[in-house]
Amino acid sequence: MCRIGADRPGMMTFYCDIQLIRRGNGRPAVAAAAYRAGERIWSAGGGYWCNYSCKGGVVHKEILLPGSAPAEYADRAVLWNNVEAIEHEEHAWLAWELCCALPLELPLTQHACLVRTYARQSFVVHGLCADICIHDRGNQNPHAHIMLPTQPIQQDGSWGLSWVRPDAADIWRAEWEEVWRERMRFT
Repeated sequence: MCRIGADRPGMMTFYCDIQLIRRGNGRPAVAAAAYRAGERIWSAGGGYWCNYSCKGGVVHKEILLPGSAPAEYADRAVLWNNVEAIEHEEHAWLAWELCCALPLELPLTQHACLVRTYARQSFVVHGLCADICIHDRGNQNPHAHIMLPTQPIQQDGSWGLSWVRPDAADIWRAEWEEVWRERMRFT
C-alpha cells in the first residue's frame, strides 16, 4: 500500500486508492463500513449482522457530517443503512471508498488530523458525509479508509442527486497529495 519516495530515501510518498462500493458486486455499504470500523452493525436491508468486532488494528474512527445532515447520521449503522435504503437499483452505486497511506513519520494524533483536514476540505464542504477509519497493525503500514455516500446532503437535510463525477478520482488524489505534502513540510 505504501510507496517509498525516491526524492527522500526511506520516506513514504502519498498513496490514494479509490473504489466504488456497489450493491451489484456483493459489497453492501453496511458490511464495508462495519469491516472498516471493526464494529457489529445490523444490515436492515439484508436482515443479518455484519460482525467485525474482533477485527484488530482500528486505531481511530469518526464520522464527519456537513452542517445540514441529520445528527443521527453520526451513528455508522444509521448512516449506512439509510444510504442503502435510498438506493433501490440492483446495481446501485452506494459509496466511494478511499484508502490513503499515512506517513510513518507522524504520530496517530496527527494522522487523524491529516485525514480529518482532507475529508473536510474535499468532501464535507460539498455536502458529503465522511466515515473515517484509521488502521495501524504496527506493521509499518498505517492507512485511512474514507467512505463517502455517492449522494450529498442537501440544505434541507435530505439526500441529493448522486455525486459521481468522471474526474473525481483524479481531483481527490491531487487534493490528498496537496494536504499530505503540506503536512510533511513541517516534519
